[in-house]
Amino acid sequence: MYQLIRHLWGSLKESIRDLTPIIIVIAFFQLVVLQQPIPDLLGLVTGTVLVVVGLTLFVHGLKIGLFPIGESMAHDFARKGSVFWLLTFAFALGFGTTVAEPALIAIAKEAANIAATGGMIEQSDRARNDYADGLRLTVALSVGAAIVLGVLRIIKGWPVQYLILGGYIGVVIMTMFAPPEIIGIAYVSGGVTTSTITVPLVTALGVGLATSIRGRNPMTDGFGLIAFASLTPMIFVMGYGMLL
Repeated sequence: MYQLIRHLWGSLKESIRDLTPIIIVIAFFQLVVLQQPIPDLLGLVTGTVLVVVGLTLFVHGLKIGLFPIGESMAHDFARKGSVFWLLTFAFALGFGTTVAEPALIAIAKEAANIAATGGMIEQSDRARNDYADGLRLTVALSVGAAIVLGVLRIIKGWPVQYLILGGYIGVVIMTMFAPPEIIGIAYVSGGVTTSTITVPLVTALGVGLATSIRGRNPMTDGFGLIAFASLTPMIFVMGYGMLL
């Protein structure tokens, strides 16, 4: 119990430290630049306290739950020696955590509404839902493929810089041919995929895998999976727009 309280107290101090600059910036511009009283001060303070508590519990949960399970599963797959199941798990992890990402759901719905308003799709609920679902599945598939590529990179020892460079060249080429209406959505989709669940699980998978494979360095080989997860959705979404 003492250890738990000590760890929670440490996470609480880190959360307060991380949120303090945001609070200072908001207070400075509200009181000094705008010279207006802070609206609903009680609600703001209550919300800030809840954010601090929630962030503390979330970070502590990552430390004791998601990071260890990601690393342990990577070790188990490495010991099992089955590349097929490792790649299958990597794809399922990327797909599953992305398709349920709230930010992606919100972006997909907004994109569907704008597409209907702009005449790209029919002005009906079914057309908007189909467009949004297609966009979500496209992004989820791209993240699954990205994690598979990242795991293969760790297994084979491929240099990450060449893969990233080639990926961004692909983004530039796709941008030249994709419909203008889909380009902005594609670029945004690359950011919303890096969710609070995907990042720790995928990072733990990469670090654990690099630790388990002889000749791999966790610092140089274990990281980089998130870069692929942010890159591939841009290519896939622009391809989705071209098909539509």
